[in-house]
Amino acid sequence: MTRWAYNLFMWALVPLLRLRLARRGQAEPGYLQAVDERFGRYSTTPASSTSLAPQASNPGPLIWIHAVSLGETRTAALLLAALRAQLPGMRLLLTNGTATGRAEGAQLLRPGDLQVWQPWDTQSATRRFLAHFQPSLGLLIETEVWPNLSAACQDSGVPLVLVNARLSEKSMRQALRLAWLARPAFGALTAVWAQSPADAQRLRQIGAPEPQVLGNLKFDAQPDAQQLAQGKAWRARNARPVLLLASAREGEEAALLRTLSALSALQTPLPDVQWLIVPRHPQRFAEVAALIESQGFKVSRRSQWVDGPTPKDESPRTLWLGDSLGEMALYYGLADVALLGGSFEPFGGQNLIEAAACACPVVMGPHTFNFTQAAELAVAAGGAQRVASLAQGVETALALVQAPAQRAIMANAAMAFAHAHRGAARQTAEALLRLLRQQ
Repeated sequence: MTRWAYNLFMWALVPLLRLRLARRGQAEPGYLQAVDERFGRYSTTPASSTSLAPQASNPGPLIWIHAVSLGETRTAALLLAALRAQLPGMRLLLTNGTATGRAEGAQLLRPGDLQVWQPWDTQSATRRFLAHFQPSLGLLIETEVWPNLSAACQDSGVPLVLVNARLSEKSMRQALRLAWLARPAFGALTAVWAQSPADAQRLRQIGAPEPQVLGNLKFDAQPDAQQLAQGKAWRARNARPVLLLASAREGEEAALLRTLSALSALQTPLPDVQWLIVPRHPQRFAEVAALIESQGFKVSRRSQWVDGPTPKDESPRTLWLGDSLGEMALYYGLADVALLGGSFEPFGGQNLIEAAACACPVVMGPHTFNFTQAAELAVAAGGAQRVASLAQGVETALALVQAPAQRAIMANAAMAFAHAHRGAARQTAEALLRLLRQQ
């Protein structure tokens, strides 16, 4: 199969993409915003935007950063802060693929910056995107390598770099099955800066130019100090230990509820702890609340708290639901132990570094391929434990809350682990500046 077949396939999907955006927009109106941008048609010019203040005089280089979703956008913010410090005159062109990513990214913009949707990977859309904005340099966060976008950058002379790059064993096998497509896409990159030596090796195998290991940008994230303090203050008011299912994915909340129901059948009352569930995606908040109630539990929602949970919200049969965005530091501050969402079903795990930076001990399941090195390092440092299932995770978490000395050792180890691996943002910004000087 050749590239023309891929081009035809992506072109044929355009009507389906428009339909999907319209459907998603019913639940998340952000998807209905500026839909034509996804196809390389823009109402803004590189020098202006309806959502920003006028461009600063004597603008510096236009640095394009693509961060597909919420997590990647927060990672991009860490790099952007280091880059602005070393290149104060730069302008940002930020592209996103999801509504939550775009909303988060809007907070990063300064006068002269631009934000648009990621162009759909057709030849025409990617070429129009580059011709319209003419960025000095393109940065892709973590995994977002698209064949036509890579080829268009190579053809137009725009250096394209994969930063904070990661590639799981599973993703590498999938890429190798489509080697005719993946190898040219990765081979067209100007540089690849990987999170770990294992990621670098896998990226090399699928055709990426010699990857360098600069570390994981997520280690440079600092928890929101005010949120963390608020969470700890609320925890101090509650006499019962708080166990958190953090950034839960589909199927994990149901597994937790089944485990709690099984415990209830074996012993009455339930273990004297307070459970807090924080779903990964906001569109699932109502779904998870309904699921909890359908299993005979009551729900206390964070969105309805005024100054934290009250005594009426505290019961083994009342589950707290973290139905808010951008408050993970608060939730980790509130928790004694966190079960890592996305790791008990085959989703690859969520960001355990954030929990570690908040000194919250982590119990994770078998599926952490999105954070392989970080997960292994956290376990080796003593800040996290791995279990085979969510039921076993509940058992481990319950044991930890009954062993305060062991839990304190884990908390200290988690924070030390998070601090020990910082510095990737500065190193990556310095590498970008060297690359810019070569242009």
